[in-house]
Amino acid sequence: MYRKEEQPLPPPEKFELPFEGKLSPNNRWVIMAELIPWDDFEEEYAKLFSAEKGAPAKLFRMALGTLIIKEKLRTSDRETIEQIRENPYLQYFIGLNCYQQEPPLESSMLVHFRKRIDRELINKINKKIVKREIDKSDKEVKKRIVSKKKEKK
Repeated sequence: MYRKEEQPLPPPEKFELPFEGKLSPNNRWVIMAELIPWDDFEEEYAKLFSAEKGAPAKLFRMALGTLIIKEKLRTSDRETIEQIRENPYLQYFIGLNCYQQEPPLESSMLVHFRKRIDRELINKINKKIVKREIDKSDKEVKKRIVSKKKEKK
């Protein structure tokens, strides 16, 4: 069963930490979280699950985010979950609203995530990220050109 969470995630500066700290918007995991179009692929991921049967599935952001963390840190499934449990930036990256000391999922879930999030989906996500960044760069270049033209006049 798949149920999309309707509550929007807070910006990193509002992520609740137990020691009243704030997440830095310059952290690599916060920056990467902003680059990934999580919502654009949520529906495609949800289609892999029954609407009525089974336990509720983990959200797409948690599934993909956990796999990204595993690959980026080059850790085992168990170590990946332990890293997430210990690190508020990783918890933010996978879509949690606040820091929690309990692991958000079991390491055995990564096996299921790998089965559902295949290369084809990863390639679609990568293409979307690249396209969005190219479009953003094109807009910035056009702004500079317009600005330079105005300066010459």
